[in-house]
Amino acid sequence: MRIAVQILYLLFSTLTCFGQKSHFLKTQDGVLYYETIGDGKPILIINGGPGFSSEGFKDIATELSSLGYKSILFDQRGTGKSTLKKIDTSTISMRQMALDIESIRKDLGIDKWILFGHSFGGMLANYYTSIYPEKVLAMIHSSSGGLDLHLLENAQENLYARLTNQEIDSLQFWRTKMLNQNNYSNRFKYNSVLASAYVYDKKHIPTVANRLMQGNTELNRMVWNDMRAINFDCKNRLKSFDKPVLILQGKQDILPDIIAYRTNSVFSKSTIFFIDKCGHYGWLDQRKIYLEKISIFLKSLDIKQ
Repeated sequence: MRIAVQILYLLFSTLTCFGQKSHFLKTQDGVLYYETIGDGKPILIINGGPGFSSEGFKDIATELSSLGYKSILFDQRGTGKSTLKKIDTSTISMRQMALDIESIRKDLGIDKWILFGHSFGGMLANYYTSIYPEKVLAMIHSSSGGLDLHLLENAQENLYARLTNQEIDSLQFWRTKMLNQNNYSNRFKYNSVLASAYVYDKKHIPTVANRLMQGNTELNRMVWNDMRAINFDCKNRLKSFDKPVLILQGKQDILPDIIAYRTNSVFSKSTIFFIDKCGHYGWLDQRKIYLEKISIFLKSLDIKQ
């Protein structure tokens, strides 16, 4: 199992392509890392989490760049190669994360760009757009967490709904083991069971479990605490956003359908599509149709512009 995990890690960490450029941008409290892949109209990819780097999203970035776009990946503050002088409540907040995104836009000299946000990344994309709507040409919501904190309601029930009774028992067992002895083996076994809730095709469990192992749980906690403190809710500010929005979500996603429907009801020019036999990661469970829907959406933007 460990060998398989190492192979997956190498696959994700060594995936590169022609035209990839790395950047280190100094900020007031640290260094922000981002990279660009390809050339063309800029599209910023905001990965999920919070508390995860952009590792694992180079595959998506490469696919988008092959469509003629400049894909931009960045490590959210305190993750990956983006370092902070200190990580605490003074440096971790949604406001600062939105400012980081704006700093990248300015550093690249981009006037307007497209935002692609997956999971929590969709929430951060919404937050950034609520502050800088004039800088966003369009948005792609990939299994997005939504416009407010509705996803926290019945979160455990939604998780358990995607697991069998045996998997629920295993999850509780390995959680207890992990709390008593927080070693690699216990964490990976816990995350392997947890990963089962996120995918439709169980062959993808090792990939997702490996990704879950990379998260910074303390940073994750800080971001969610900040979102609760500010009562994260972008609905009112985004009602006037009149640019195209694509909402993609798996029919078997751990996120309830209502999240996508609520998002769709706010945006005036949104298109919603549910992918069958698909969990939280569309490019894993239903890669062809997932990428096809994104390609069609992006081509429609070219026609209108």
